[in-house]
Amino acid sequence: MAQQKKLYIKTYGCQMNVYDSERMAEAMGGSGYVQTDTPEDADMILLNTCHIREKAAEKVYSELGRLRPLKEENPELKIGVAGCVAQAEGEEIMRRQPLVDLVVGPQSYHRLPGMESRARNGSKVLDTDFPADDKFDALKQRPRAQRGPTAFLTVQEGCDKFCAFCVVPYTRGAEVSRPAGRILEEARDLVSRGVREITLLGQNVNAYHGEGPDGSDWSLARLIRALDGIDGLARIRFTTSHPNDMTDDLIAAHAECEKLMPYLHLPVQSGSDRILKRMNRSHTAESYLRLIDRIRAARPDILMSGDFIVGFPEETEEDFRATLDLVEAVEYGYAFSFKYSTRPGTPAAERPQVPEDIKSERLQRLQALISRQQNEVQRAMVGKRVNVLFEKPGREAGQMVGKSEYLHAVHVGGAQLERGTIAPVRIVDALPNSLAGELLPA
Repeated sequence: MAQQKKLYIKTYGCQMNVYDSERMAEAMGGSGYVQTDTPEDADMILLNTCHIREKAAEKVYSELGRLRPLKEENPELKIGVAGCVAQAEGEEIMRRQPLVDLVVGPQSYHRLPGMESRARNGSKVLDTDFPADDKFDALKQRPRAQRGPTAFLTVQEGCDKFCAFCVVPYTRGAEVSRPAGRILEEARDLVSRGVREITLLGQNVNAYHGEGPDGSDWSLARLIRALDGIDGLARIRFTTSHPNDMTDDLIAAHAECEKLMPYLHLPVQSGSDRILKRMNRSHTAESYLRLIDRIRAARPDILMSGDFIVGFPEETEEDFRATLDLVEAVEYGYAFSFKYSTRPGTPAAERPQVPEDIKSERLQRLQALISRQQNEVQRAMVGKRVNVLFEKPGREAGQMVGKSEYLHAVHVGGAQLERGTIAPVRIVDALPNSLAGELLPA
């Protein structure tokens, strides 16, 4: 029997890249590859890249530099770059780094086995097309291995919003939604292999409009309602959403679907209407706040999460203070904040930039406010009963760790529980990044 080849994948960025890396590993499994956790014993290394954060491409080149000794030691080692940096800079990667054997964009990774075969024959292979064939259809048969209790499931890709700071429309393409029947089939398969919680993924997931089994157009809310009826599936989440696509039926689903968890990530990016307009966000701070009111009226216990960019081109102190005011008004349980960094080819990259020291100072102030809110929300959980989906053993003997409905990390001592168990827990302490609890009788 031929010796199995080993594949090492390093994943950068969002949950969609995590999902894509799983599917790439599955695709290569058909060519005799098994995954390894160390690049040193790999026959093929894939870097699945993200182009959202600052200096994303340079980080990839740095990683490739670290891999050079492995290539020199083993010339048969194949090195590939996948994902959004590959899509944006494929030819440049090939030019700058001769050690790279193949470059594949996020819409073409179902072609990896053929690309790897050509690379084995000495060719340099580049595929950053937006192919007509459906990568999900090409990879729809997933291996039957047992899974952990949580899983990501991509339902939508691409974005049509063209925010002035974002490269997603250029690297992932226009919005495309998967047919609902195939999503439901994949969800049932995941549940049959031990998955209890599924997070639906999309660059703009609440813009989902896939073809239903009956031929009609399904919204994300209708898809969630169908998933809600799958026996054995206990929890549903979705990310990432745009405020303009938070429709009435999706808000109603938060009130009516028992399995849809009370957590919503709804990025706003700024509290200044002037900056929001410059960002091409197509909503105002006031419309966002009223939307939050409607969501909380439907699900009063929902925990809100958001994204913020500070130091966007031409942002003034007054603009930034409007962001602080919005954060104060919403009271986020989680929020993620970043300094603006230019993305080549986006409209904002050509505008007058805010000095780096001012960006840093504003980010520090915003993160202090966000941390205070997050700590207040965590402390308010003490004494409350939550249901925890236990995922893995903790650091201490007899400890188990999992997530509450609100996505809080919760650890419990003295718990003899199987992975995938959902059990009631009383929160007894709030720590900076997690909650401590004690098991309650079921």
